[in-house]
Amino acid sequence: MSTIEPTMTQKFRTAFAENNKQNALQRSVVKNGISASAQNQAAEVNNVPVFSVDLATGKVANQKQSGRCWMFAALNTFRHKMINSFNLKDFELSQNYTFFWDKYEKSNYFYENIIATADQELDSRKVAFLLATPQQDGGQWDMIVSIFQKYGVVPKTAMPESSNSSNSRDLNNYLNKKLRKDATILRGLIHNGKTIEEVQAAKEIMLGEIYNFLAISLGTPPENFDFEYRDEEKNYHLDQGLTPQSFYEKYVGVDLDDYVSVINAPTADKPYNKTYTVEMLGNVVGSKAVKYINVDMTTFKKLAAAQLEQGESVWFGCDVGQSSTRDSGIMSLDAYEMNDLFDIDFTMTKAERLDFGESLMTHAMVLTGVDLIDGVSTKWKVENSWGEKVGDKGFFVMSDAWMDEYTYQIVVRKEFLSQELQEVWQQEPIMLAPWDPMGALA
Repeated sequence: MSTIEPTMTQKFRTAFAENNKQNALQRSVVKNGISASAQNQAAEVNNVPVFSVDLATGKVANQKQSGRCWMFAALNTFRHKMINSFNLKDFELSQNYTFFWDKYEKSNYFYENIIATADQELDSRKVAFLLATPQQDGGQWDMIVSIFQKYGVVPKTAMPESSNSSNSRDLNNYLNKKLRKDATILRGLIHNGKTIEEVQAAKEIMLGEIYNFLAISLGTPPENFDFEYRDEEKNYHLDQGLTPQSFYEKYVGVDLDDYVSVINAPTADKPYNKTYTVEMLGNVVGSKAVKYINVDMTTFKKLAAAQLEQGESVWFGCDVGQSSTRDSGIMSLDAYEMNDLFDIDFTMTKAERLDFGESLMTHAMVLTGVDLIDGVSTKWKVENSWGEKVGDKGFFVMSDAWMDEYTYQIVVRKEFLSQELQEVWQQEPIMLAPWDPMGALA
């Protein structure tokens, strides 16, 4: 290995000191920070928030200090439908309710994976992967579908936000402590020759403790409730004796089996027009596995635009921290001119970023509009879940080129797929490793 010699560093120091441009940049960046110094106002000029297709959605929600974007985005797509169908105002579904059941189910999913890998050494990659993060706030579309199908949904009035759903750091910290401790017990029971019945009995006790922990932290999920509201015309409505499942059927009424997850992953190991799943990715044991169909970006965008043109918003996953401004809500490749600021070429292809760990899906939001010129998309309207103090009252503008580079997943109705892609969707999915970037949780 080659060391850094003092003479080399001195050469760099001298060259920097003699470069007036770099000294001027240094003064700006040291005082104002990297992003502020590189921000490009032209990106805002080129991404005016006006769209040829623009759906009515109401106010944005706020996930606060939690990683629940994926469930906020899914619930927001339902909210859009309900606002229009029932003439509601400022209405939200309970994110705390789905949060409770996701944590409960993820705990069981972790236990079952610990049991399944008990014959592997602690330093095996799969066991190390499980123990690194036993559970977290994030998730995938098919995982929230599993929660909806098993537990239904409730209005926010039936299970309001709690301190720990709005700021989940402590909850996650102590839940993961318990899960890791329980992992030692489960592996010990198996290594000591206990029967599967004895192991499952121990797991049931653990799940009872998990339920109590979640009920104390988040509140008890309702089994029955009344739905009381006034619509936009001030008309009073009362629907009594609902369950989470009957509420979903009556007020949401979306057949979730009609939707498919479409990804764009242009890496050599994932040919287009194939389906994929990810090992050990899920939350509800016994539910259908996470499944994607990988398509080229032109097809990807046409599918999203088609659903928007039919008046339905689109759940999507992206790498939101890349080249986007939180204050003005601009997601554009020229939002920051970092190459010019440092005179360094940071450019990588989308495939290279995925393969080398530079990018993956980190956040889920909702597409609520698109600007189409001669049938071709130029920019997209994005509903975020960070409250109204970011972007344009919580809405962002995403350039078409940004979507190409940093958007990885959309969820659309199966009917928008071509006949060829519908046949592809029926194929048995190719299994990806648990740590594959397509297994990232939004």
